[in-house]
Order: sequence, then structure tokens, then C-alpha cells
Amino acid sequence: MTAPAPSHTAGAATAPVLVEGRGPLSRAVVDALRSGRTPVHTTAALLKADPWGDDLQLALYLLYELHYRGFAGVDEALEWDPELLRLRRALEDRFGHALRSDTANASRTVAAAFGPLLVEPVDLSGSLSHHLETEGELWQLREYAALRSLYHLKEADPHAWVIPRLGGRAKAAMVAIEYDEFGAGNAQRIHARLFADLMDDLGLDTAYGHYLDQAPAPLLATVNLMSFLGLHRALRGALVGHFACVEVTSSPGSRRLARAMRRCGAGPAAEHFYAEHVEADAVHEQVVRHEVIGGLLADEPDLEADVAFGCAATVLLEDRLAAHIRGEWSQGRSALRTPLGGAG
Repeated sequence: MTAPAPSHTAGAATAPVLVEGRGPLSRAVVDALRSGRTPVHTTAALLKADPWGDDLQLALYLLYELHYRGFAGVDEALEWDPELLRLRRALEDRFGHALRSDTANASRTVAAAFGPLLVEPVDLSGSLSHHLETEGELWQLREYAALRSLYHLKEADPHAWVIPRLGGRAKAAMVAIEYDEFGAGNAQRIHARLFADLMDDLGLDTAYGHYLDQAPAPLLATVNLMSFLGLHRALRGALVGHFACVEVTSSPGSRRLARAMRRCGAGPAAEHFYAEHVEADAVHEQVVRHEVIGGLLADEPDLEADVAFGCAATVLLEDRLAAHIRGEWSQGRSALRTPLGGAG
């Protein structure tokens, strides 16, 4: 594997530390990133890999992270190495096929896909945010924040990839929402910064990517979905569907999580992050549905099924993650691969 010159390594001050692999595919990626050599894996390993499992999801996450901040000590030129991209494509094929298969019966229209999400369910017994609001404990809030940090510390970044792929109303509305997500010109109000403040209140390490090694496959899949959709222009409709789904469902969940933070005494910054999202995302939800989706489909009506797929895939992976977390907690176990220490 030959990387183009000049090459530079990602700095330790901004880039996360490269973690160990969890199987043959992720170990091949780790070894390649450390050595600069071609990733060594077998066709059998690809064919046998569980598309929802730790090995494939971590391998994908590591390869996607090259397009964000990279890893400390890893050559930045590897972002576009053809052998790593070839492996990423093979992993994406498995991931994409699993997403399509598991959403095969989902709605194909925007109205049918988003309609159920616009109504607050009467029965919230399966809701993770409802559990945290009503009976969650501080240690569970800390675990939830550590898990979500892999998303929230890069919040809005993968969605920004869709901006040059949109036009007119859709582009203008998307930029307006992203402007809010990035703090409306104030670095201290960038939503990723607000989440770091939340983590600080909870005694967690606020470094970008710090909890990667502790993140289970269901969490990695939720972050990988954003990167998968964002890095492929052909999936721009699905990325809009994903973004819209997040915004539509955010406000009610954020209200419950703000109450959970207050009830457990998590701290003012912890409560503020979710309180901020209650109002902001209620506004964003209207803009994304009427202007981003509406504008996109006015320009490209053939993308409606893709928008619906993006919504269905988001719901699928969020439900899988919630089931994993609730399942582990119900057994008195940590939802992370290794429990948090007392100080995070």
C-alpha cells in the first residue's frame, strides 16, 4: 500500500487514539493504519462477518474516521488509500445489504415514513428516554452520555456533506439548520461543545472519540449510518431522511432527558444541552420537513423512496441500540463493553 507524498500524521492533540481490533477485519484495518501497509484479510472473513457485529462495525468506523479527524500517529494520506477504500466498499456492501433487508417492509413514501414519528406514543414503556426520565440512575445517564459522545462530539459534521449535493430551497434550509448546529457563529454554542460541557458535568472524559473502545456494535452502527450516507452522493436522499428523522424525534426525547438530568442532579450544563434541543429541534423539525425534504423532492421527486429509507434505517438502528442498552441494564450490567470508572 503506497501512500502519496507528502504525508503527515494526525496530531495527538485533536485526533483520538487508535484502538485494538475486535476480529479479523478490524484487526486488519488497525494493522494497516499503524504500518501503512496493505490490509491483510480473507474473503472468508468478509463473508462470515456479522453485518451488525463488533468486528465489521468497528472496521467501518475506523475507516470512516479517516474522513473526520483520523487517529493520532496515523498517516493522514491513508484517507484516500485505494486498498483501504476497496475494503471499506466491501464492508459497506454488507452493511448496506443488511440495512435494506431489515427495512424491506418499511414505508416507501415520506408521508407514511414520518407520519408515525409526528405523534407522541401513548405507551412509552419501551422508550429509553422515558426510562431515564422516570427511573434512570446517575450511572445510567453517565453511560448513555459516554455512548452518545461518539455521535454528539461530531454532531452535524456528516450531515454537512449533503450541502453541495442540494440546490435551491433544500440547500438554503439545510445551511440554516446547520448554522444553528454549529453555534450560529459562537464557538461556545456549537452543539458538540455543549455536549462536551454535559460530559464534564457528569465527570466524563470530553476528548473526541475517547469512548470508542468501550462502544458496542449497536452504537457504532448508529454513527456509521451517518458516515455511510454522507460519503455517498448517490445516497443524498437517504441522508436527508436520516437528518429529518433525527430532528423530528429529537424534541420529545430531549425534553425527557432534560428532566432526567435535573432529577438526578447531573448539573446545569448536562440539563442545558437537552433543554436547548427541545426548542431548537422543534423549529428544525418544521424546516427540515417542509423546506429540506420539500425542496429536495420538488427538484428530484424520484428520491422519495430514498428519503423514506433513510428514516426507516435510522429508526431501525436507534431501536436496536435502545434494546441493547435496556437489555444490559435490566440484567444489572453495563451497556458499555467495559464499565465506566468512578471518574469516567
